[in-house]
Amino acid sequence: MSDFTFDLHAAQESGQQPEPIDAAYAGELKISVVSTIGLIPVANATVVISYTGDPDSPIETLITDSSGQTPVIELPAPPLALSLSPDTEQQPYSEYNIFVTAPDYEPVLVSGSEIFAGELSLQPIRMNPIDTTKEAEKIVIIPAHTLFGNFPPKIPEAEIKPMPETGEIVLSRVVIPEYVVVHDGVPSDPTATNYWVRYKDYIKNVASCEIYSTWEESALYANILVIMSFTLNRVYTEW
Repeated sequence: MSDFTFDLHAAQESGQQPEPIDAAYAGELKISVVSTIGLIPVANATVVISYTGDPDSPIETLITDSSGQTPVIELPAPPLALSLSPDTEQQPYSEYNIFVTAPDYEPVLVSGSEIFAGELSLQPIRMNPIDTTKEAEKIVIIPAHTLFGNFPPKIPEAEIKPMPETGEIVLSRVVIPEYVVVHDGVPSDPTATNYWVRYKDYIKNVASCEIYSTWEESALYANILVIMSFTLNRVYTEW
């Protein structure tokens, strides 16, 4: 383990600021801020970035431009090799908190935004106008990546499932839906909330949670095609 890796890992745990950025061990972050009403860009929003392990010690403060975007900034990240090794026990990304405030909008806190070495991370932020909500603060917590965190095993499914005859028409071609319904819980839980999510956003979000952006382009394509195929199979056979 390099000295920089040790310093970064210690900083995430203890809240101390690591050594100055080494270009070999840094990633980039750009933040886009829009209103939840009409997706209008929020200009002049104040964006405060801190380590997730030390949220009360800002390391960068940015202001959004007329398009609601911040400049691209460079932030420390673990070595690239960690995200390319299937056997690593070290966290291959660094985590940052992003706190956004703007006049006439409720504050937003995103905790756990992930930064990989050599990669540009795009973090969208949606802010609620004050007159549309009573929330004091909107908090979004990004959990550990599924390739690194500890999660329950996936529910086993039969490779071939019987399909009852419903009289429905089978389409002659694949039709990509605009929205999919996401059940926020296990399939057997009828109390879990269902959310309508844009298909493109769903695929993007699943891919971000299940694969690392540092992988070879061919590996990214292969995994995303699998995610799309699995999702469309569910859309046409179950959802």
